[in-house]
Amino acid sequence: MTGVLTTLILYQILMLGIGWWASRRNSDSEDYYLGGRKLGGMVAALSASASSSSAWSLLGVSGAAFSWGLPAIWLIPATLSGFIINWFLVAPRMSRQSRASGALTLTEFIAGPPGDPARTTIMRLGALVILFSFTFYIAAQFQAAGKTFASVLDIQQNAAIIVGAAVVLAYVWLGGFWAASVTDSVQGVLMALSALLLPLLALAAVGGPQELLAGLTAGSDSGPGLWTGQASIPAAIGFVLGLFGIGLGYPGQPHVVNRFMAIRDQRAIVHGRRIAVSWAVIIYTGMVLLGWCGRILVGDLGDGEQLLFSLATLLLPAALAGVMVSAILSAIMSTADSQLLVAASSVSHDLRNSRGSGSGNGLTQARWVVLMIGILAVLLAIVFPDNIFNRVLFAWQALAAAFGPLLMVTLWRGPVSPSWRITALATGFFLTVILSWTIQSPGDWVERLVPLALALALALLGSRRA
Repeated sequence: MTGVLTTLILYQILMLGIGWWASRRNSDSEDYYLGGRKLGGMVAALSASASSSSAWSLLGVSGAAFSWGLPAIWLIPATLSGFIINWFLVAPRMSRQSRASGALTLTEFIAGPPGDPARTTIMRLGALVILFSFTFYIAAQFQAAGKTFASVLDIQQNAAIIVGAAVVLAYVWLGGFWAASVTDSVQGVLMALSALLLPLLALAAVGGPQELLAGLTAGSDSGPGLWTGQASIPAAIGFVLGLFGIGLGYPGQPHVVNRFMAIRDQRAIVHGRRIAVSWAVIIYTGMVLLGWCGRILVGDLGDGEQLLFSLATLLLPAALAGVMVSAILSAIMSTADSQLLVAASSVSHDLRNSRGSGSGNGLTQARWVVLMIGILAVLLAIVFPDNIFNRVLFAWQALAAAFGPLLMVTLWRGPVSPSWRITALATGFFLTVILSWTIQSPGDWVERLVPLALALALALLGSRRA
């Protein structure tokens, strides 16, 4: 227990130190939001990867693999496809075009230049979508922090949520984009090391790949149900397509795309994509493997999202268990800090620009917005707790359908006409929210694919009329 606590304290001190260092690099809004567009390939890759792979990737994916068994294998290509889409298709064009337009946020980029008839509406609507979605998303990260502290340190979960949130808020308040990006890079390395070490130890404890496969298939029937968990072929197809909808949602994530707006040059993108894709393979393969091993090593756990904690304490000495817990906190912080920053930029930059007041310096306002959103997320995590896996995917899909189709069409086809731009954004978002509350389908394919497809069709029609 002492070793775990010491490791955690030292880790939090390091994060706060980075925040203080980064605070000295901020002179204006472009520094605070995009690091002066000087991000190198390695930092961009690790920070974008870590911020897109939240506690959902360590706790949620391992928990899903623990609960689902072999069908969780589809999570690996589904998430990997998102990294490939973003780094090979979105990043090169987004870097060039956002730099040329001077846009500081994803919303400002798709809203068009000053004087565009849709600019005010898009920036206001986009800010509201981001605030709504990120409040749920950040609440899931803080809830995961509570689970981490409560499980390992045996403290009350609500108190743990407040402690974890306070550290994140402190270094984002101080350092903005530089703090988020550099801490994300540190956290990304730690997450990758953990995703290599613990699954390999778990696989060795099971007895190797053959014993693992035998344990996972014992008592199971062959057919579509073995690899998808669905009784019929149409349902199996829907399950797989629904999971690939997660990957299609990557271009619509503001906290990820803003790294492409901040990256230094095209050479850095080429360097970054190699690191990012390799990182994704390690993280998601490792967490699925860990969940599978847990089905054999742990048995009935109750809450599958506690699996990583259980195996860490079972397979590792106290000091290394502390490192593993720090990796979980890394996943939490690396997403929460980026989302807080993007949400703050939506209010302090996008809404101010939608009123025609200009961006100005705005740092004080941005920092107060960070604090306000953080408090709202803490209250949501404490008062309305939910499954981390489901809550994150709800926010993910809402952002994906609202911004992703518009961004892709804008990058490849050029501007979308004002009315069609507004309609595509609103349709993607509101339809996702409605379907998530009303229709259940294998792999949630209806919720994940229908809003994306409809918003994409509207954006394409609008591009022909622009």
